[in-house]
Amino acid sequence: QLHLVESGGGLVQPGGSLRLSCAAPGFTLGNYAIGWFRQAPGKEREALACITSTARRTHHTDSVKGRFTISRDNAKNTAHLQMDSLRPEDTAIYYCAAAEYELSETDCVESVLYDYWGQGTQVTVSS
Repeated sequence: QLHLVESGGGLVQPGGSLRLSCAAPGFTLGNYAIGWFRQAPGKEREALACITSTARRTHHTDSVKGRFTISRDNAKNTAHLQMDSLRPEDTAIYYCAAAEYELSETDCVESVLYDYWGQGTQVTVSS
């Protein structure tokens, strides 16, 4: 059973940056497609970005395009979400998810297609 662990969340001022990490201790994360999602209080889970297992393709949703960047380092068995120009409305719990099969750009934003999820990391954007 793949166990995902997110880290890097915290409190940041508007306009600031954070870099989230996703790791899978004991497993080869490079075997999985990765997606990043978030969920704010009272809102549905929202897809942010996804990346294929080899990092050949990435996709960012319109809500974060130009501010967030997904990446992965399979040699280090990690995936990342670089978040810049953060806004108060970015406040949420952020999750990474792994899929055993590659997902198309259309499918990778569908949370139900992911097989494994981390416990989430809190991101709070506030002055």
